Amino acid sequence: MSAEERQAARSMMQKGEVGRSPAEQRAEFDKLFASRPLGDDVTLTERTYGGVPALDVRVDGADAAGVILYLHGGGYVIGSARTGANLAAPLSRRSGVPAVSLEYRLAPEHPFPAGVHDALAAYRELAGQPVVIAGDSAGGGLALATVIAARAEGLPMPAGVVLFSPWTDVALTGPSIDARGDYDPLFSRPNMEETAELYLGGADPRNELASPVLADLTGLPPLLVQVGSAEVLLDDSLRLVARAAEQEVDVSLDVIAGAPHVFQYFEGLLPEADEALDHAATFVKNRIRDKVVGAVA
Repeated sequence: MSAEERQAARSMMQKGEVGRSPAEQRAEFDKLFASRPLGDDVTLTERTYGGVPALDVRVDGADAAGVILYLHGGGYVIGSARTGANLAAPLSRRSGVPAVSLEYRLAPEHPFPAGVHDALAAYRELAGQPVVIAGDSAGGGLALATVIAARAEGLPMPAGVVLFSPWTDVALTGPSIDARGDYDPLFSRPNMEETAELYLGGADPRNELASPVLADLTGLPPLLVQVGSAEVLLDDSLRLVARAAEQEVDVSLDVIAGAPHVFQYFEGLLPEADEALDHAATFVKNRIRDKVVGAVA
């Protein structure tokens, strides 16, 4: 990706405004992403997992063992299973593994830890097979929190975790929250603070399930983290990876210079987005293969 292409990608984004209601934010987000074409090879089927609404994301030919549990982004306030399918589908297509996109409850109507409870309930039902949990932005933070909650409950660990530009620190203590504020085309501290407040509903932002970068990560399954350098959330990934490595967790990190938040959405437009999804798909396939082989052995 040339410098010009990276700038073009960033210019397609608009800085979030402070003070808009959740309803306004949801309407705008859905207008942009809720009807994005998934491809003629994709079928979406409504169902529930653990009592939580979800979409089965079935791509023709993606019938390998296991499942991807996908958790959409949107700051825990906006987004849906349908918007999550925009990344679940290409990840399924490239890996050959079926996917589920979860309709977890959103704040402020359902503040923390409602989303964690929903994701854990769905994972609990799916955990009888190899599972990779994946998510973008807030969904990435939720994916990590779900694994931590599953560990506390004594559930089997998933085969792996894929995190696209994860928001892992709602306390907003990472230096890049301020240092990258002018570079990030989408977020700034004020709108992140507003979103965090809606999500937390008065809860402690340093709770490990709200800000899993602060948690003990010992014993977690392999992680793959992808992030762009043009993000206020850059340090949410860098600190997570360093902490995971210090605590003997297998972890891989892809940092794409000049790329914006969840740059994987530019699949088909930017080579780095396709390369990132290919890498993530290979990770999914390998982790599930390892889980299947381990179960047979």
